[in-house]
Amino acid sequence: MTPEPSVSFEVAGDAYDRFMGRWSRQLSRPFADFAGIGPGMRVLDVGCGTGALTEELLRRVDPVDVAAVDPSASFVSGIRSRLPTVEVQQASAERLPFADAVFDVALAQLVVHLMAEPVAGLAEMARVVRPGGTVAACVWDFAGGRGPLGVFWEAAHSIGVEVHDESSLPGTQDGDLVTLLEMAGLRDVERSEVSATIEQPTFEAWWEPFTLGVGPAGAFVASLSKDERERLRAACEARLTARPIVVETVAWAARGRVPGPS
Repeated sequence: MTPEPSVSFEVAGDAYDRFMGRWSRQLSRPFADFAGIGPGMRVLDVGCGTGALTEELLRRVDPVDVAAVDPSASFVSGIRSRLPTVEVQQASAERLPFADAVFDVALAQLVVHLMAEPVAGLAEMARVVRPGGTVAACVWDFAGGRGPLGVFWEAAHSIGVEVHDESSLPGTQDGDLVTLLEMAGLRDVERSEVSATIEQPTFEAWWEPFTLGVGPAGAFVASLSKDERERLRAACEARLTARPIVVETVAWAARGRVPGPS
């Protein structure tokens, strides 16, 4: 059966940047370090969003050796305009438009939990990486409450409405990414953690990105009545009393080696 494509974020790039892009930029450097990105490599950014990781890759390798894909047409258009040296295509992880074994490393930053078929997506990433190359992924520790949305979802559960948070999504628990990479056929899989810290001067600066309709959290806010939304806002504010608001986060990371011919 052909897998369905990954979840697409059809929102304006600036809305995504205000919601999650700032976190992506913080994670990009330690994640690229973990993946072992260095000069002379050809690399692929899968689920590139607005290009936070793509920009980090451009700082490490020749621009002609960087490619990126995302299922969102608006994100692809934005990156093509902003990073014209990068080969950017609209595609999901499960349907990569590349030949076999053409990259040294394929990376998925904050993407696996949104893939319709995570194992198929990771296996497709392995297909386009040469034998001995690397597939690497990272996902927020939503299950442990250490992602950037931990306070938000905790408050959501407290206001008496039905909540489907992100804690049960693939890759969000310790060991999930290792299992998924191994199921996708990767070898010598290793796990780690990468972290990011964001500081917001006021509660309003922290809250406003949740009202932009981005991702599961934004969709949840948009689904609430005015009264429910005010209760959620108050519940969040009651949990964030210090100023400035400092949010320290952790994402699970894992990498594996593409096996050679048997």
